[in-house]
Amino acid sequence: MGIKVLVISNYRDYHSTRPEASIFIGLAKIGFQIFIMTYKDSEHVDEFETAGIKVIDFQPEKKLNKSEIRRIKNVIVKEKIDIIHLFNSKAIINGIQAAKGLPVKVVLYRGYAANIHWYDPTAYYKFLHPRVDKIFCNSKGVEEQIQRQLFFDKTKTITINKGHNIEWYKEYHPCNIREELGIPSNAFLLISVANNRKVKGIIYLLKAFNLLSKYLSIHLLLVGKDMDNKKNLDLVNQGGNKHRIHFMGFRNDVLKIVSACDVFILTSIYGESITKSVIEAMALGITPIITRIPGNKELVINEESGLTTTPKNSVELSEAILRLYNNQGFCKELGRNAKMRIANHLNSSQTILKTKKLYEDLMSNDDC
Repeated sequence: MGIKVLVISNYRDYHSTRPEASIFIGLAKIGFQIFIMTYKDSEHVDEFETAGIKVIDFQPEKKLNKSEIRRIKNVIVKEKIDIIHLFNSKAIINGIQAAKGLPVKVVLYRGYAANIHWYDPTAYYKFLHPRVDKIFCNSKGVEEQIQRQLFFDKTKTITINKGHNIEWYKEYHPCNIREELGIPSNAFLLISVANNRKVKGIIYLLKAFNLLSKYLSIHLLLVGKDMDNKKNLDLVNQGGNKHRIHFMGFRNDVLKIVSACDVFILTSIYGESITKSVIEAMALGITPIITRIPGNKELVINEESGLTTTPKNSVELSEAILRLYNNQGFCKELGRNAKMRIANHLNSSQTILKTKKLYEDLMSNDDC
């Protein structure tokens, strides 16, 4: 009999959860008995069931809820679950409580490199709870941040990147975004995709773009919610390039737009893990320029699979943009290398094998 794993996660958004879902589909195919608690209307359900995964139509909606804790506990007992793997805050808090008094291993997922502190009492309901056996970190930066909060057992953390499969991106052919926006066909196209939050550092991207000469054929696409807020618009109006900055809001065809661009830019200033939007751009063969922050800096080898810049340094960012504009052959080479980096170092097959080893090690330690 294979190791029995209960996963609790929300799989309603097919695209954003595909890397995670692929882990458990892969494990089921190699003999693990996987049970997934999620909403039954999730788009991954057919794939799960085809792979032999038992889907339980349930997702925790409240924290420290007795009936939800009892429901999770009942599944652990009934199915003789060996490991529970918890992916979101409500699942983590309720799942840990459900595991009390049971011989089940508890694994938590963490994909964000901030907001866990030893002095925060709420952290002891989640990542600093003594009942936790392992914390599955999506990047080394996340692991290092958690390690700093662990006083005693620092072996609880492990870095396993959520890998992607470049085959997933073959369907995203470039759309004719230049024609849609009235941009010259030979323009050099930059894109940033994010919901506009402070952590994303969009103001530094706009300041960098303002430093570029208005005579250069470079255009910037900003895709995501709240990009055109007053602060950003004021910055755009201060420069001479506002006719070459395009606020596009939320788009369902974002990967087709990214595929039509020359450079993908992420200017995050802190707190990220390995950002999925950058991985997607790299898998499409688009050259990334990203900031060197914990987590994301693991994605790109500077000068080989993209360029990295100092956070909040708009001058350095503008110089990186100008360098790729002036040497578009080099830009294309970096894009090709970026795609190969995802294929060779951040692929889903590696994630499945590393998760397999994690589970087997947990169970073998229990036998010692």
